[in-house]
Amino acid sequence: MKRRHFITLLGSAAAGWPLRARAQANKIVRIGFLGGESAVESASRVEGFRSGLRDLGYIDGSNTVIIYRWAEGNYERLPSLAAELVRSGVDVIVTGGTPGSLAAKQATATIPIVIANIGDPVSTGVVASIARPGGNITGQSFFSPELGGKRIELLKEMMPQLTQMAILFNPNNPINRPTLQAMETTAQAYRLELQQFPVRRPSEFEGAFERMEHESILAVAIDDDGMVAARAGEVAKLASKRRILSIGPKEFAQAGCVMGYGADRVATYRQTAKFVDRIIKGAIPADIPIEQATKFDFVVNLKSAKALGLDVPPILLVRADEVLE
Repeated sequence: MKRRHFITLLGSAAAGWPLRARAQANKIVRIGFLGGESAVESASRVEGFRSGLRDLGYIDGSNTVIIYRWAEGNYERLPSLAAELVRSGVDVIVTGGTPGSLAAKQATATIPIVIANIGDPVSTGVVASIARPGGNITGQSFFSPELGGKRIELLKEMMPQLTQMAILFNPNNPINRPTLQAMETTAQAYRLELQQFPVRRPSEFEGAFERMEHESILAVAIDDDGMVAARAGEVAKLASKRRILSIGPKEFAQAGCVMGYGADRVATYRQTAKFVDRIIKGAIPADIPIEQATKFDFVVNLKSAKALGLDVPPILLVRADEVLE
């Protein structure tokens, strides 16, 4: 009787497993996506995220719904947009950059938040630590302060005669505080004078480059910021027009700047899907360490360099991960 009873119980449990599996599979996962730029400007990153989700079985419009909110480059809108996502009852919020992360953190302390890419989550107050973020936030960091310093080094190697250079940045982004400090430290080591050119909106780009030309600036480092990065092509054209050597994140060289150095933003958004998957399956964000970028690509655009009459030092070409001709 005991053996028969055991077999009966086992059979009943086995019958229940497919039902539970189907119930989990049929659950519609609701993901809130908080973007600092527009849908068009973020298209490649969004597709990277959607691609990562598809690889894990989350199909947008089938078993997954992604609810988008776009700040259109106006970071002041982010808090209200984050609050809208919270009210919509999403299961998790995905965002990128420091402004979006802080807005999402302000909007909710219970809904999990996954950061696609952020410059320095600890110094900006987004998380308590890299190893144990605490609260409801986890994601990826790409060391913005260190990247800023590295871009200055590369400019100096490209143009050894440099004595002064510009920094193009968005002062509305909190990550710029530690990044500018790191860049100042690097500039002092190379005996370079830095001049700051803040841009809060796209309409200010033209004026910033006009001032650079007036100040006889020969080189500019472009800081990591979503609003600026979304207009990499426009920035590259303005730098070329004023005959200014330029470096920014990786995508800027692909858009026409002479050099680019940084993490692959599309790849980081694809990786974000894995964080979402772990959380949907029950992982607690506070216990998931912030993933730190380990691979950074250095891109040289030879065509843009030649247009400025620059001979790229062979050592830079050897170190480049990609050379655009």
